[in-house]
Amino acid sequence: MGLNMGALPDVQQVIMKTRTKEIIIEQPEVAVMDMHGQKIFQVTGEKIVEKAIESEVTIPEEDVQLVAQQAKVSVEEAKTALEQTKGDLAQAILLLSQAR
Repeated sequence: MGLNMGALPDVQQVIMKTRTKEIIIEQPEVAVMDMHGQKIFQVTGEKIVEKAIESEVTIPEEDVQLVAQQAKVSVEEAKTALEQTKGDLAQAILLLSQAR
């Protein structure tokens, strides 16, 4: 039928990455099925760790200037607010306006 199945020996760790997190499986058991040239991996394990991935936000200078102007604060305060809100202009302006 074109189906081969077997275990993948000596696997120490399996890491799956999404846009927002990493799932790490320590000392997993991995089965590999090869069906018509397609490989299917089955991973089982007990020690599973999930870690959030923090993405670094690049804040354009124009955004900093706009927030500083709209909230009537210094450029440094605007930049700090944008970093706290991960670049969300409206949220940064609202945060600075409420702080007064």
